[in-house]
Amino acid sequence: MNPLTSADDAALVQAYLNHVRVEKRLAERTVALYTLDLEKLAAQAREAGVALTAVQNPHMRRWVAQMHGAGRSARGIALILSGWRGFYVWLGRQGLIGHNPVQDVRAPKAGKPLPKALGVDESVRLASHHEAADDPALEARDACITELLYGCGLRIGELVGLDVVASGRARGWIDAQDGEAHVLGKGAKRRSVPVGRQALAALARWLELRGAWAGEDPALFIGSRGQRLTPQHIRVRLKRRSLLAGLATPVHPHMLRHSFASHVLQSSGDLRAVQELLGHVSISTTQVYTRLDFQHLAQVYDAAHPRAHTRTGQAPEAEAGTPEPGAPAAPAPRAPRHR
Repeated sequence: MNPLTSADDAALVQAYLNHVRVEKRLAERTVALYTLDLEKLAAQAREAGVALTAVQNPHMRRWVAQMHGAGRSARGIALILSGWRGFYVWLGRQGLIGHNPVQDVRAPKAGKPLPKALGVDESVRLASHHEAADDPALEARDACITELLYGCGLRIGELVGLDVVASGRARGWIDAQDGEAHVLGKGAKRRSVPVGRQALAALARWLELRGAWAGEDPALFIGSRGQRLTPQHIRVRLKRRSLLAGLATPVHPHMLRHSFASHVLQSSGDLRAVQELLGHVSISTTQVYTRLDFQHLAQVYDAAHPRAHTRTGQAPEAEAGTPEPGAPAAPAPRAPRHR
């Protein structure tokens, strides 16, 4: 049975769905989602005793508050409101309403998710991994890519833009003698980033073997046909490498940038330096890593301190190796080795 029991409301909703399906040519999946959202809207209106064309702004605000109170995510509410807003825009164009009740109604602000970063040991394992079954040039290239992403905190666009040598047309290059990577970041802003000895060693190995594939393309990272690698190609290769290295989570390039920032901040505590290394215009963008760092410290505290249960209200379960009251505190988290 169609949950839209009001004949007039059901006819309006069906006409709108036909409009988005036929005239706007939206995908069937999108139309199906719109259908569910409008069924929910009609149910809310029916419960409030109003027709869809009589819904007012206060109704909308109350329904958003109810969804939020029921635990629906801010993103989910925003998507529902988007569907409702489109429906009322269409009703207005048909001359059936004089005011859009969804106007100025916004979903609750979503909390900014923490970036996903690897632990120090996982990062080092990935960077140190050697895939003996691969072609030596392929292995050397992928190892160099991993070292630069983790060792320099480069964006994937900055990485693929690197050329073998500096030139007026190059978007970026590596000065091995000075140990610096010169890249073109967001907003066409150039910056220089230190390159560690491990990354420089990986670069030297790759350059020794790159000549077998080299053509006219000046790109530092090329495929077997001599063409510059695409970001998607690097994503696929890095995911494969992380799985072969035995990591539980498939790794993407930006995860290594997050890992770089988090580990440098853990070791140095210098937020401004991390901002400069990442090429962030605003310090507020970099401050997310202070939250990530605190989260790591809180996990160490919860696992090691005999009074940690006072933070959560629950005592930790006894485990082998769990320190007894009065036992020495656990060692501090390892700092990343210089790479």
